[in-house]
Amino acid sequence: MRREQSRAAMVKENGPAAALWSRAYLLLTMTALFWAGNSIVGRAARDLVPPAALSFWRWTIALALLLPLAWPHLKRDWPALRARWPVMLILGALGIGAFNTLLYTGLQTTTALNSMLIQSAQPALILIVGALVMRDRTSARQVAGVAVSLAGVLIIIGRGDPGLLLALRLNGGDAIIAVAVLLWALYSVLLRRRPAVHPLSFLAASIMVGLMVIMPVYATEIWSGRLIVPATGSALAIAYVSIFPSFLAYLFFNRSVELIGSAATGQYMNIMPLMGAGLAMLFLGEVLHLFHIAGLALIVAGILVAGRPPQPAADG
Repeated sequence: MRREQSRAAMVKENGPAAALWSRAYLLLTMTALFWAGNSIVGRAARDLVPPAALSFWRWTIALALLLPLAWPHLKRDWPALRARWPVMLILGALGIGAFNTLLYTGLQTTTALNSMLIQSAQPALILIVGALVMRDRTSARQVAGVAVSLAGVLIIIGRGDPGLLLALRLNGGDAIIAVAVLLWALYSVLLRRRPAVHPLSFLAASIMVGLMVIMPVYATEIWSGRLIVPATGSALAIAYVSIFPSFLAYLFFNRSVELIGSAATGQYMNIMPLMGAGLAMLFLGEVLHLFHIAGLALIVAGILVAGRPPQPAADG
């Protein structure tokens, strides 16, 4: 009782910021909103900021914001990070370098709405990759759920027309987003091999690796003549993706894992595609079609089927 009174007094004394820092679901709602906004901004700024440029400056600025907080942990954890450098190289390349650059590239030619709905298949893909790469055991229920979710993704990618899938006449942006989501699923599974270090140390080191992957792609982009358009919209897009879905969202996500655990955090983050679809319609004027609704219904149904805990055996 005394401990609860002391905690309440501390929150009251430190004000709204301390209260926010103790509310996991509020932090996760903001995280989902920021990450959903990443696709919206990537799509809206496609003619102003090329994809590799947006990815490079996003993580360069985010690293500059993060380092003052991460530096003490990074110095302490550096030997552990260096000892596991092959794992860090793979995780940084996948989670920071490849995923974000491919996401922004795909958004050049597909809608933010399609992007968010395709990303909603991540839980199902994580199950598949976990079974293939880590030899995770999967039940028949999980396999059925994955099949249903993937059917939903194919409906969205094919825009409700089986002929597009059979003739392989797909939108290039959708295909790139699908590859990005697959790589993110691989990243999520391989996170089990990450070094046992502080989350801020891990994030800072991952960003450093990711930037090394992005740099040659960015250099090629500049060499080809694709440059950032000097405009207010360009600066605002870079500022948003650097601060909100990168710096703040990762801090909020890590804090939420501390408060309620990774399982509950991952389950709640399934709201992100739904929020993103709403933002795409609100800010970009994108239209929700019947195939979007059908695809999303199948994806959500598959997640619910695959994620439902098994029934306990009856006592004999």
